Amino acid sequence: MIRWWNGIKSSWHHSFSLLWLMVIALQWVSYTEPFWLEVTTAAVLLTLAFAAAIEILLPVKVIYRLLLEVVAGVFLTYRMILHYGVYVRDPWLPGLRERLPDILSHMAPYIWFAFGALVLLLLSSWWVSSKPRILMFTGMNIAAFAALDSFTSSILWQEVAWTVFAGMGWLVTQHLRSFQLHYPRGWTHLLKYPFKIAINVAIIFSLVILTGVNMPEVRPTLTDPYTAWQEWNGKGSGSGSGATGTSDNGTGTASAGSTTSGYSTDDNNLGGGFNFDYSPVMTVTTDLRTYMRGETRSVYSGSGWSDDDPFARGELKGGEVGQPLEQNRASKVQTRELKQTVKILGGNAYPVLFGGLSISKVNSVNGTDSSGGLLWRSEGSELLWKSVENSRAYPREYVLTSQVPVVPIQELNKQTYEQLYGGLDIDQQYLQLPGNFPKRVRELAEKVTAQGKTPYEKTALLQQYLQQSFPYTNQPDLSRRKSKDLVESFLFEIMEGYCDYYSTALVTMARSLDIPARWVKGYAPGEQAQLPDNLAVQQGGTLVNNNYTITNADAHSWAEVYFGDYGWIPVEATPGFTAPLLAQSEDTAPQPTAAPEEEQNQPEPVEVNKGTQEQSFHPKIWIVAAAAVVILAWAGFLLWQRRFTLRFFLQRLSNGQPLSPVQKVEAETARWVRYVRRKGMLKEEHETLRESVDRWSHERPAASGNLTALLRMFERAKYSPEVIEDKDWRSVYTEALRLRKSIKSSK
Repeated sequence: MIRWWNGIKSSWHHSFSLLWLMVIALQWVSYTEPFWLEVTTAAVLLTLAFAAAIEILLPVKVIYRLLLEVVAGVFLTYRMILHYGVYVRDPWLPGLRERLPDILSHMAPYIWFAFGALVLLLLSSWWVSSKPRILMFTGMNIAAFAALDSFTSSILWQEVAWTVFAGMGWLVTQHLRSFQLHYPRGWTHLLKYPFKIAINVAIIFSLVILTGVNMPEVRPTLTDPYTAWQEWNGKGSGSGSGATGTSDNGTGTASAGSTTSGYSTDDNNLGGGFNFDYSPVMTVTTDLRTYMRGETRSVYSGSGWSDDDPFARGELKGGEVGQPLEQNRASKVQTRELKQTVKILGGNAYPVLFGGLSISKVNSVNGTDSSGGLLWRSEGSELLWKSVENSRAYPREYVLTSQVPVVPIQELNKQTYEQLYGGLDIDQQYLQLPGNFPKRVRELAEKVTAQGKTPYEKTALLQQYLQQSFPYTNQPDLSRRKSKDLVESFLFEIMEGYCDYYSTALVTMARSLDIPARWVKGYAPGEQAQLPDNLAVQQGGTLVNNNYTITNADAHSWAEVYFGDYGWIPVEATPGFTAPLLAQSEDTAPQPTAAPEEEQNQPEPVEVNKGTQEQSFHPKIWIVAAAAVVILAWAGFLLWQRRFTLRFFLQRLSNGQPLSPVQKVEAETARWVRYVRRKGMLKEEHETLRESVDRWSHERPAASGNLTALLRMFERAKYSPEVIEDKDWRSVYTEALRLRKSIKSSK
């Protein structure tokens, strides 16, 4: 045991270096967690943790440690594939030798990720062995995180902060190791005061933390080189279909303001900020304003919608111009036929043809009635345009026929969960949530919808809560984001945003309540184009303008909720937007109206106490609080240590110069005289201090010795020709403390 402990002590520097290296490694695991499978993250994390423990706790030969670490990595990966159900034991193969090939095949590629992380950890701990290398290694990691933070949707300020923290700790460890090697005697002496060393290190770290936290938040005046180059070339960082993701006005997945609004096919990393782009995209001629539906997403990854491949989302069938498209009819909802003429402006191309709600027929493409290569997915109401099969450019003009549902609001509002979904085989993709979906999002959804009795009522409550609780902005404050989950960060941290935030939150919260929902993107209806009177349509003696212009700023996303035989109903959760649907009145006459979610028969929205949302645990708060406590304690210690220097600070200010030792003795004498007066020992006006001390000595015999000593010190300073020094007033101070104790003990 003694030999083992001596080995631990002799390798303390290596152990601390591994701990700092593990802190940095954990930041990379944190960054990759949204992209890796859970089993991969778990295998890597446990392998690194066990390897670090073996390196620290087993000071044996390197070869033995390596063998143990490899065995640990294999065993932990095996346990993880069992735990997550990747591998299930075959009961027909009872022996390990028979099962081994099957086990090894299932362990790939997880075992390679675990071993790769292990190799990187060990190589880094071996190579980073000096201050220059520590600085280089830490700087490389910070630069990598900074680049990822700038060019991806990830917000990595917390990872950078922890990396800086680990780098500082590593440098302190290296400094102490250098001191030990160069000054062994001083190191031995220093070890006698470990608390003093720890306090000094804690003070340095606390100062750095508090300085960083309290730095003002200022938007950078310079952009990153790539964005600057793009803007210099007149391209910007994204415009039109080139924007990163969709939004009502675009989706910014990089830092705020680095993208512009528009339509794109990459929705896997939503969030960020954007600038408005009002470039026209299309004009639509129709007698009813509707959302222009594009694509549907159903697989939520935690950072966005990962089912980006339009040809892998479900069954596709060929579509022909002039022929009806297969429809999933809602048996309890009537529809109104709507014809739309769409003219694409500019040279943008898209993977789909846009149309109102559910497209039922393509009337013409570029003015002709023939066009091969149209693909139709009835499940998601998506009309794909496959340019390769068409051998033609994206059409500049097309005419569509759509079916607009006329929703019986009051009837739907009364339908229970069993009435809507009982006996139906609901596609589980519309209830899908990731395994690590935040628990507090589920709890919030349950709390918001507690008063709702039917799925429609619960959906309405979710919609109203999102619309009324969070302000709309195209530049959300991403510095408040801590959670890796987009919805959790929106609801509890950022608490502001644009349509991608609202629509994704509504879909996932509805799914957490077992209400099927999906995410839809396309364009809002746009604005009426200003046309001359001779081009407007004459209806009933009045001029009607049926032309609408849609711009990149109208790119939008919304939710659709499935209500059984009533079909898919659009639900608009973004403030300031309204889904233009048709609602069936009591006499069943179809009339244009607002979204069904805004009907008066909705239940009242539930007030949710946002204070409870903000009381959740955040490590940053506790770290900053601990740093503040350390700094306050240090400041208190400094004040106490310099109490004698500060004792006559006010008198020095009033005199305009430092007090002499004699003046300090007089000031201390006046202090203890005021103290004894508060204790009932009054000095009469006609008495000298000697006469008062004589009288007090008879009244308080226990304090007579202290009183006499204080009197002697005062008279010596006041009347003696001797030189009075600073040590003399300190003696008065010390004797006055003894007097206080004597008076208290004599009571």
